[in-house]
Amino acid sequence: MYILQCNNGSYYVGITNDLERRLYEHINGINDKAFTFDKRPLKLVFHYRFDNVNDAINFEKQIKGWRKEKKEALVNGDWHMLPDLSRTSKNKITNTKKL
Repeated sequence: MYILQCNNGSYYVGITNDLERRLYEHINGINDKAFTFDKRPLKLVFHYRFDNVNDAINFEKQIKGWRKEKKEALVNGDWHMLPDLSRTSKNKITNTKKL
């Protein structure tokens, strides 16, 4: 599982069984239909190796649903901030519904 930072500040989250090959494809724009194609240059900011592909897929899906601030906490190694960032998001949704 890996996270790339795009030239516009957004993050791309993906999984692969060959990180070196996949980075080469992203960086060199092999697929002009890819999300990252027009967001180069790219920077690998996080990666984690899973022994079980299903765990990698589940984690990728989970992170893709996160707001930018939460992804940045993961990238920066601020794991302790993740629960608070989740609660903040839930509180914002709850407060919005009350309006």
